[in-house]
Amino acid sequence: MLFSDVSIDTVVHVDAPVRLSSAEIMARLAATLVRLGIRPDLLEEVAGIRERRIWGGTDGQQPVSVAATLAGRKALDASTAGPDRIGLLVSTSVCRDFIEPSIAAVVHGALGLPPTCQNFDLGNACLAFLNGMDVAGLMIERGDIDFALIVDGEVSDEVTECTIERLGRAQTTAEQFRAEFASLTLGSGATAMVLGRSELLPHGHRYLGGVTRAATAYADLCRGTMQRMVTDTRTLLAEGLNLAESTFEATSAALGWRSGELDHFVLHQVSKVHTEALIARLGLDSEKALTTFPDRGNIGPASVPLTLSVLNEQGRLRTGDRVALMGIGSGLNCTMAEIVW
Repeated sequence: MLFSDVSIDTVVHVDAPVRLSSAEIMARLAATLVRLGIRPDLLEEVAGIRERRIWGGTDGQQPVSVAATLAGRKALDASTAGPDRIGLLVSTSVCRDFIEPSIAAVVHGALGLPPTCQNFDLGNACLAFLNGMDVAGLMIERGDIDFALIVDGEVSDEVTECTIERLGRAQTTAEQFRAEFASLTLGSGATAMVLGRSELLPHGHRYLGGVTRAATAYADLCRGTMQRMVTDTRTLLAEGLNLAESTFEATSAALGWRSGELDHFVLHQVSKVHTEALIARLGLDSEKALTTFPDRGNIGPASVPLTLSVLNEQGRLRTGDRVALMGIGSGLNCTMAEIVW
């Protein structure tokens, strides 16, 4: 889905405050690692994750809605549009505080958005934020709204602690460790973006849209709850790369991508193995792909917008730069899109 009148006003991120190192996690699992003959540097050297962020705190874990609100408020503060001009709020968090009401409803109230602002959750694993951008883009392009706010808050504290506790048990098998290892790569954080009509944002960044492809025959490769995630990592990587390649080909045709013409590749951040394999498979320039997983881990659907925000914060985005967004989520679903900064 392609757009002609949609621009990004602002994109921001909020890092969770507590750093949890991979060395600390593996030290807590030392007895299991020795018993199963698993190398203690697996997270840091193989996955490439030195640390991840968690919200921490002595009063229990941070509510997802609070994390999303922090990012939403930061985005509105940086936006040219005030809260009263937001016509749509979409929350794309994988993590949840409860089944109902929606995270979006709580964030809507906390931010004091107007009663005319539609609000709902959109869930599609790690791809949801990009899906949210497309839904907002369609409504903006149709003229239904002028501005939209997309938020995402992820809280990995609970699943990390539950996984460490389970894998530390004396009865844990090597098969179980492999199946739950990916849970130890998860991180926490929040991100938000304001999109609007291009004619109202003369200094905005054009969102051209992109292409989405599905391979739902592989929907059983990763299943997760707030306490446990089980993943067939080998097959997920292989089929994810196949889907990414077909999506890349379709997006290149739709948007006229040519080798060397794109200035930045903003990839869904999973691990060192995943990133290196994707770059090799698609023939990308690794120098143009900022990695945030080494010190933040995999923050689910927040990872693409967070990485874009970090690029902007570091002053690496220049007017006219062509930025490729590449997201993939369990399901499997994949979206690739372009921003002209």
